[in-house]
Amino acid sequence: MPDGAPVAPVRLARLDGLRGLAAAGVAFTYHARDLFVPGALDSGIAALDWFHAYGWLFVDLFFLLSGYIFAHVYLGRGRPFTAADVADFGVARFARLYPLHLLLLVVTAALFWGKPENTPLAFVGHLLMLQAFVPPVAQTFVGPSWSLSIEAVCYVLFACAAAAGPRQLRQVTGAAIALGLFLLLLKASPEGPFARDNLPRGLLGFFLGQALWHQRARLARVPSAALWGVMALGIAVPPEWLGAVVPYAVLVFPAALVLGLRLPVLESRPLVWLGDRSYALYLIHLPLLQLAVKLWGTVPGTGMGLTLGLGLFIGATLLLSDLALRFVEYPARTALRSAWQRGRKPVPALA
Repeated sequence: MPDGAPVAPVRLARLDGLRGLAAAGVAFTYHARDLFVPGALDSGIAALDWFHAYGWLFVDLFFLLSGYIFAHVYLGRGRPFTAADVADFGVARFARLYPLHLLLLVVTAALFWGKPENTPLAFVGHLLMLQAFVPPVAQTFVGPSWSLSIEAVCYVLFACAAAAGPRQLRQVTGAAIALGLFLLLLKASPEGPFARDNLPRGLLGFFLGQALWHQRARLARVPSAALWGVMALGIAVPPEWLGAVVPYAVLVFPAALVLGLRLPVLESRPLVWLGDRSYALYLIHLPLLQLAVKLWGTVPGTGMGLTLGLGLFIGATLLLSDLALRFVEYPARTALRSAWQRGRKPVPALA
């Protein structure tokens, strides 16, 4: 390799595994409760019942992981991120997120158009990826996709700030963290999720992930025992004090990310497989659940009903996520990026 040539960042496979677990947490613990009659999943064990009440918080881990990985990929490649990179960055993000989002929007529109909340306005909001900014629209059609519009805002801020230079990126990162934290504390609530928290959660998590990446060398020297202690502290903070989001976004998940980089099990083949399909899993699981309830109703809370219902739901979600990755995400991503690269080639001058 020539001296000074850009170095491709090493894949953070352990964080892919952690992302897969986060997607499974949202899908198979929090939203899965809607598959059963009310209270069927209540166990009386606080640690287990937390997932059914607060599993939505794993979305904040997604934001954090996105910020860290984006910094790793775009700031750790051996050359500055410049204004010339912004368009490539935008196309790559569009190719990564939009094709599957669009397909599922069309599918859910065909399946659930009759629901009162699935209006033409909601459809347009999803089509333009603005759904999180119109509260009545956020949880319509493909409900989990509200976070995509928040991530898109974070992507724009990151790309523009990174292209402007390291100082500007530090300023934007600090301002985004401060604003997100302020807004979450301003109306802190032990309950949730709330549409008003959508943007603050994204800003805080994504740009805190950026900050963690920049401090990665120092964080690598922190003893694992101390990180486990930080996680325990965040879990122990009563949600009535700072709200449900802040202790996990600021303490639990950052410590979990740093610890995750030290855990070889997270880059095991099953967890990396799950991480590769985490985006599809995240988008597909709720429409699939809603279709199952529409066709067959909620599952009884018996032992056999719970086991069979949850097993079929998990299996069907993983199967569809695998198919979506193979036949939608990969082909669309490759086609869009290839078309973009072909379009950038200069036209040969006429002789």
